[in-house]
Amino acid sequence: MRADGPCPCGLPTAYAACCGRFHAGTEAAPTPELLMRSRYSAFVVRDEPYLLRTWAAATRPDGVDFDPELHWTGLEILAASDGTLFHTTGTVMFTAHYTRAGTPGALREHSRFEKTDGRWVYVDGSFD
Repeated sequence: MRADGPCPCGLPTAYAACCGRFHAGTEAAPTPELLMRSRYSAFVVRDEPYLLRTWAAATRPDGVDFDPELHWTGLEILAASDGTLFHTTGTVMFTAHYTRAGTPGALREHSRFEKTDGRWVYVDGSFD
């Protein structure tokens, strides 16, 4: 992933100025939606340390198993609720598009987030 290339999350910003700054640890995602976008981008670039550090301790797995045949191709944010400065929880509904072994597919998830020690973390999600 080139720092000056487009960010995989779909926002019209270069990777380094968008999700790359969160992956590098120089900033924390300020909303659940931006955390969701940065986590999607982390799956694209296979950044396991970022995924694990932005996962709630109670639900965090020991590791992330990346499928070598799965390639993420796009993200659509369908809805986001709560997750402002005044909230400690938030939700994001999204569709992530992919190809696996050349066959296109999509995953639709309703993700839950919580603010822990001033930072948003992914808790869990349900799939449609």
